[in-house]
Amino acid sequence: MQHLHTRRLTLPILNLVKKLFKQDSSGQSSEKIVSHPRIYARPEHTISRSQISPNALKVLYRLKKGGYRACLVGGCVRDLLLGREPKDFDVATDARPEEVKALFRNCRLIGRRFRLAHVRFGREIIEVATFRAGLPRGQGDDWAQEEATGRLLRDNVYGTIEEDAWRRDFTVNALYYDIKDFSVVDYVGGMEDLHSGVLRLIGDPQVRFREDPVRMLRAIRFMIKLGFKLDPSLEVHLKPFAPLLQDIPPARLYDEVLKMFMGGYAVQTFELLRHYELFSPLFPATEQALSLEEQGFPLVFLAHALENTDKRLAEGKIVTPYFLYAALLWEPVRLTAKQREMLGTPPVVAMQEAAGEVLSEQVKHVAIPRRISLPMREVWNLQPRFEQRRGARPFRLLSHPRFRAAYDFLVLRGQSGEAEPELVDWWTRFQTAPEGERKKMLEGPRRKTRRRRSRRKSATKQSSPQE
Repeated sequence: MQHLHTRRLTLPILNLVKKLFKQDSSGQSSEKIVSHPRIYARPEHTISRSQISPNALKVLYRLKKGGYRACLVGGCVRDLLLGREPKDFDVATDARPEEVKALFRNCRLIGRRFRLAHVRFGREIIEVATFRAGLPRGQGDDWAQEEATGRLLRDNVYGTIEEDAWRRDFTVNALYYDIKDFSVVDYVGGMEDLHSGVLRLIGDPQVRFREDPVRMLRAIRFMIKLGFKLDPSLEVHLKPFAPLLQDIPPARLYDEVLKMFMGGYAVQTFELLRHYELFSPLFPATEQALSLEEQGFPLVFLAHALENTDKRLAEGKIVTPYFLYAALLWEPVRLTAKQREMLGTPPVVAMQEAAGEVLSEQVKHVAIPRRISLPMREVWNLQPRFEQRRGARPFRLLSHPRFRAAYDFLVLRGQSGEAEPELVDWWTRFQTAPEGERKKMLEGPRRKTRRRRSRRKSATKQSSPQE
């Protein structure tokens, strides 16, 4: 009963405990938590309700009507202040998840690490989170769990808006748009950093990176996306703490990699991840393969692939995750297949075995769902089949469902100097050539056939000297 009672501590008691220990999970003294934030009244900022999703406004107003405090928070506020169109709108409130659910019939609760409410309006989902706080170290109850490394496992300690602000990652992501008076509330100096173009971590970087090493990847992503410079106290800790990414569940890193490389800045992301030694914990086999030939075609191939990704996104075209991952892992797959071929394994079989070997190791670092790994394998496995240009094989390859993606992959290999230009040109022409032209292309120079000698005659010749 004592344990159950502890779990039901009311918010005022939790806050009292925090003040007694004077240390929150962000590494900041509780005395630094500002109870009187900088309030930017409506005339002092550029956010207008006309820029906000009507469904987000419905959620805000209903929470307000229910007697709760309701604010837009995070990236949507940041983007609106920068004059950008937010991708989605997140709401923060002092209402508990169950209380949010009671207000909206179109709401469902999700999450284990973070308990969230999703309010659905057709295809649009408005995410609603309760204000959270970090408990003092060593004083957490069952709602807040840590590993020995300091990494947060679960974080469902509810708190006040100021505590919620101080436990967020970056100052520019900790601004609140309050629907009560249309003001922007700033507890951490985020507005000043927004105007200065500085990405600053809230709290002690050593503590915050240990709590969640993924913050290092988010720092790179926001730095590139916003065009900001990193705060020096943040930047200096990236390389030393990069190995902590190995402690993150691989499934979580899959989504983070997609966010970084499919945001339209894949080339820049790749360069900065390698610069800060953050790429190796994600793709160790690729990093090792690239380090063998830093200036050769492996790096050129990846550069072309990432440039192509950015170009397609800029043109509004679709980029498939499997193609991106196939490019990121191609060099270790190619090297492994080459080693097997040198031992006598046929090229097609060598490629299949190499794909399985590399993927089985990669998923220990960044998980790759089966729906992604299967088409990746197909793209890889079709590469040696492009060498087979006789008989019916080219037609069978041409009719393969994954031919187009595999051909695009071959083109990238040709551009980097890995595949022969003649091979790429042949397949480019073969796809659109008339039937008669295709037959001529398939004929090519005939192989010389070696005449087989009779076994009997050979045996006779060998036995004659002994007679």
